[in-house]
Amino acid sequence: MFESPLSQSILKRAQETGIVDIVLTNIRDFATDNYRKVDDKPYGGGPGMVMMPGPVFDCFEYVGKLSPEKGRVILLTPQGQKFNQAKSVELSAEKRLVLIAGKYEGFDERIRTGLGAE
Repeated sequence: MFESPLSQSILKRAQETGIVDIVLTNIRDFATDNYRKVDDKPYGGGPGMVMMPGPVFDCFEYVGKLSPEKGRVILLTPQGQKFNQAKSVELSAEKRLVLIAGKYEGFDERIRTGLGAE
């Protein structure tokens, strides 16, 4: 997935010194069908495809067991806030971040409310 860019330069040194620990988890590993499907039509209608709640919730539960810290949960979507230096400084103060990314139109709204995500 993202091993290469995360194992270079500043992020590489931060991981080697124990400043940051990056865990990548593939949501498709938590799909229940033979095709590892994680997208569906939006609940209630609308254009495009969105991430389904089931696999995301199961993945989040798994990742939650990796650390006693709950952490701040952020859904990475085109509709989200712009990532800039101020946001970088704000997020750097967090002990744990859970960033959930999808390649679709967005996320089923039940994911945002169910995880208390931004």
